[in-house]
Amino acid sequence: MIPALIRSSLYMLLQILITPPYALFTLACFWLSPHNRYRVTSTWTFIMLFLLRHVCGIRYQLIGAENIPKTPSIILSKHQSAWETLAFQEIFPPQVWVLKKELLWIPFFGWGLAMTSPIAIDRSARKKALEQIVEQGKDRLNRGFWIVIFPEGTRIPPGQRGKYRIGGAWLATHTDTLVVPVAHNAGELWGRNSFIKYPGTITVSIGKPIDPTGMEAGELNAQVEAWIEAEMLRIGQINPQQS
Repeated sequence: MIPALIRSSLYMLLQILITPPYALFTLACFWLSPHNRYRVTSTWTFIMLFLLRHVCGIRYQLIGAENIPKTPSIILSKHQSAWETLAFQEIFPPQVWVLKKELLWIPFFGWGLAMTSPIAIDRSARKKALEQIVEQGKDRLNRGFWIVIFPEGTRIPPGQRGKYRIGGAWLATHTDTLVVPVAHNAGELWGRNSFIKYPGTITVSIGKPIDPTGMEAGELNAQVEAWIEAEMLRIGQINPQQS
């Protein structure tokens, strides 16, 4: 068995070698349509997922794939790791993310991220951020993109929960767009800011879509939080923490 440290080091080395030239290639594709730019940038993601599977030994099992709607929807998901930002691009249709604008300043990675038409917000400007999420969210949905939002706003360690912010529910109730709740335990194999990536199988559970019609944002947010946190406990029983 190859130690996780060696696997993780090899993954990082390959990522360092691949990412800068691919980011420059992505920037050269600025003239393409948003969906075609997404296809270009997501190819990098698929390469990283391939490396995670075959170098680090991280795989996943999917529960509830039949719950994925046929029309663009809003994904509200647990956030534990960098892994789900990659894997969701393989699991769900073309998507954009609501994220903090500072991520776009990261050399190479952020530059490529900017080419995916994200909704980059200033978290400190709460009212303006909500207005921006609705305005740009409508635009992305109309273009056929799904929208991924992590309600807790940051990566939360396994076994803990953060405050569920209302932005995703606010967007859903103001656009009458289906919400797809998602729970997973990726943080057990690839923790927040952790260099080490442990081999094993991540469980991703997709809940039944929630129709926000007639609901207040707070009510919807509470319903999403209740499902995700209950499902996190169930996942823990199905797939105990791996190390």
